Amino acid sequence: MVAELISVGTEILLGNIVNTNAAYLAEKCALLGLSLYYQNSVGDNEERMEETIRRALGRSDVVILTGGLGPTKDDLTKEVTAKVFGKKLYEDLHTKERIMDFFQKNHSGHKITENNWKQALVPEGAKVVENANGTAPGLIITGEEGTEYAGKMAILIPGPPNECIPMFDRQIAPYLGKLQPDGIYSCMVKVCSIGESRAETMVADLMDAQSNPTLAPYAKTGEVHFRVTAKAKDEKTAQELMRPLVDELLRRFGDHVYTTKEEVTLEQAVVQLLKEKKMTVTTAESCTGGLLSGRIINVPGASEVLNEAHVTYSNEAKEKILGVPHGILKAHGAVSRETAEAMARGACQATGADASIAVTGIAGPDGGTEEKPVGLVYIGCCVRGNTVVEKYQFTGNREKNREYAVARGLILLREALLHA
Repeated sequence: MVAELISVGTEILLGNIVNTNAAYLAEKCALLGLSLYYQNSVGDNEERMEETIRRALGRSDVVILTGGLGPTKDDLTKEVTAKVFGKKLYEDLHTKERIMDFFQKNHSGHKITENNWKQALVPEGAKVVENANGTAPGLIITGEEGTEYAGKMAILIPGPPNECIPMFDRQIAPYLGKLQPDGIYSCMVKVCSIGESRAETMVADLMDAQSNPTLAPYAKTGEVHFRVTAKAKDEKTAQELMRPLVDELLRRFGDHVYTTKEEVTLEQAVVQLLKEKKMTVTTAESCTGGLLSGRIINVPGASEVLNEAHVTYSNEAKEKILGVPHGILKAHGAVSRETAEAMARGACQATGADASIAVTGIAGPDGGTEEKPVGLVYIGCCVRGNTVVEKYQFTGNREKNREYAVARGLILLREALLHA
């Protein structure tokens, strides 16, 4: 089946909000085996919305619309979609009761305003999808035989991500899955310390020869993820189809693969490696200002391996807290290989940790020179007395340079731990 996404809301067109729903739904549609060729955004305008929906239904089997299901006058998605399908609206008593119950539980003491009952109106013949996290129900509208859009389907989902995502996961995705003759199953092979272009070159022959299963690379900050996807009658058959390809990826990338589980992040893999080796870690950060330790602390159970973390932004802090010699700072500057090494060693000595990761650099946009340009970062890693320092020259803005530095820091720590 061919699917299409329509994101409704003038706030999306104006850039007031980031359209995270579209990225989420696009990935989920791919996993369901739906072919997605178009995505659209349209404002809260009846004429343009109708035109967008009609165009989508003319070329796609399933049109998924998010947003515009609220109680206000500019929430038009349901009304316009019903018009396109030639459906009248009626008050659904069950939905009205759920709205009343939601207000009593979540807004006790607040009177329900009249416009909230607008959300209880549903198109004739539509399947109502209950919303466990809000008042606007989802709707599935199918074109009747003999009509202009016979067999075509429109799926309406509330816009707030905390309503959209659970509704799609728990109710819409299973519904769409049943319409597919075969199930779509996938697994993820996550690779670090190898760039996107090199990683893709290493699997070019596999991608050229793919049919079922398929292989798709996704570039992340400091990482490349490979999704292996198979179409099969059941999960067991799909796993059998995917296993040879996954094994080949593991053979080609070796230790650069840090997980084959989609839910595992790089920082989780690093924390797990520290636990397996019964080691502790500390951080010494300058330009990243706590982002690195924050990534580690995001992992549940990180307290087992991280006891202290330091942000030593000034030279004085580097000397006082980490014991970086004044002579090194004076001779080489804060952003140097020598300072990064001293920071990494000093962090271990100050905390008694088995390992440390230290970052010093020029994030930008100011502070760079011809000798030390913006984006120059040195990362030092000390593991049980053995210290390595890597030099990087990032080319992003301040935010991206800091993100890249954190990713490279985690990768360097992981590599050092593997060889410890």
